[in-house]
Amino acid sequence: MKKVCTLCFIKENDKILLGMKKRGFGQGRWNGFGGKVKEGESIKQGAVREFEEECGMRAIDLEEVGVIDFSFLDNGEKLEVHIFDILKYEGKPSETEEMKPEWFYIKDIPFSCMWPDDTYWMPLFLSGKKIKASFDFDNQDKINKYEIMEI
Repeated sequence: MKKVCTLCFIKENDKILLGMKKRGFGQGRWNGFGGKVKEGESIKQGAVREFEEECGMRAIDLEEVGVIDFSFLDNGEKLEVHIFDILKYEGKPSETEEMKPEWFYIKDIPFSCMWPDDTYWMPLFLSGKKIKASFDFDNQDKINKYEIMEI
């Protein structure tokens, strides 16, 4: 069974806010902010909650810009990840138990310290495109196959 998850990003001028994952799935990688949608919660509500829990900021206006399906062959896990662009927010990023936020110039995004799939779909996101994609991983570091479509 697929887990429904969210992933949120703020792009501001020529910068993007990423978080260093400090524990759990994806530990030691830079990523957006998000996680599992709870039962009884809409996907958008889950995105807002996870964003606030992970960086201390409140998403006021956000737009869903993509969906990525992930399959991990090593453990059989399947994720349906909804990507959000946060257009308006309140607060300043603050470190939490799970994430350490940091602004990066878009030209300096640390792709070598991120999930390997990010190099494939993130440039489309950064250029304002909406996407639907799927990535099959042999393990957490090796992509077996992928597909990306603009929607």
